[in-house]
Amino acid sequence: MSAIGGPPAVALYYATRDGQSRRIAEHISRSMAAAGVFAAPQNVANMRPADLAAAPVIVLVAAVRYGRHLPEAERFLAEYGSLASPPPLALASVSLVARKAGKTSAQGNPYLRKVIARHRLAPALAAAFAGRLEYRRCGWLDRQIIRVIMLLTGGPTDPDTCVEFTSWPAVDDFAAKVAGLHWHGLPRA
Repeated sequence: MSAIGGPPAVALYYATRDGQSRRIAEHISRSMAAAGVFAAPQNVANMRPADLAAAPVIVLVAAVRYGRHLPEAERFLAEYGSLASPPPLALASVSLVARKAGKTSAQGNPYLRKVIARHRLAPALAAAFAGRLEYRRCGWLDRQIIRVIMLLTGGPTDPDTCVEFTSWPAVDDFAAKVAGLHWHGLPRA
């Protein structure tokens, strides 16, 4: 267990473009703090390989953009996969696909399933969270591409749409499970 201000009890990283993965990581941090587990959210760009190897538990909250996790998340997972004895991993994928029923698990979410397979991961926890759709923050081309995707998948297409799809109770549940990993531990691979 770590004291506030000491080394993190859980290494919590995020990869984001629009800020939603960061907000989810911050929410996880606050939720775990309430359970007595310290985890300061960090951008994956600031990750040092030595920090990964030393962490008792690692959490990655990674955004999906155009059908793939962000390149920095992919690099992070490749680095994690190269560890001789990796700590337990809790992986959270953030995409608008997860707004639909059955798309919040590793089995049901194609992006999460593919990234796990691509990196040959065996995460202790894996979940997918729906993101936030705010067309006005998107550039013209991104807005049109996302609108077409939403049209094809039955989502909102109005260019003034701003919808928070994230299920914060599901994020709290994930955080509680991560805190459980910290308190109960898992053997390293």
